[in-house]
Amino acid sequence: MDSENGRGAYRGLLVDWGGVLTTSPFASFRSFCELEGLEPDTIGRRFREDRGCRRLLIGLETGELAEQQFEPQFAALLGVSATGLIDRLFAGSRPEEQMLAAVKRAREAGIRTGLISNSWGTRRYDRALLAQLFDGTVISGEVGMRKPTQEIYALGAKSIGVEPRACVFVDDLPFNLGPAAELGMATVHHVSSEQTIAELERLLGVSLR
Repeated sequence: MDSENGRGAYRGLLVDWGGVLTTSPFASFRSFCELEGLEPDTIGRRFREDRGCRRLLIGLETGELAEQQFEPQFAALLGVSATGLIDRLFAGSRPEEQMLAAVKRAREAGIRTGLISNSWGTRRYDRALLAQLFDGTVISGEVGMRKPTQEIYALGAKSIGVEPRACVFVDDLPFNLGPAAELGMATVHHVSSEQTIAELERLLGVSLR
């Protein structure tokens, strides 16, 4: 976490979706692998080490590749069925109720709230819930860019009408935090709801519990 502005100086809260407002997608991926008879770290390892898998992921997250194109290609690389592949990959993901409530309380307290999410297809977001939680939403597949491209963080700040230096950004992946910090945002590495909420209360100067 980086902060130069001190307690309560931040007026905007920007958060990731998967792994912050939901349980870890990587835990869901591990469960998928176990069900499919793959090594538990197969998904994460393939995205880290296999350029072809990375290209598929980037294409999906930026909206250049439709789900119907991604699923058979990725399934072939894994050696699994393509039917409902994305839904199966995320079947173990659950809402993080504490974090969802904290974002809602921040907004009710007058903090401008926004979503910056790398999407695996855009149809899975509960739009009614997003409207309750956020003043602005930036979903990678809809804007044609993905984290950690710095422009997406600036777009997130713009979407809530707050300059980057007055925003806090929360993500579960450390490499997604650097570009936000370079824009002057305070950053919070999400490890647990309790820890993140405590840090946000300090930075935003509002009670979130």
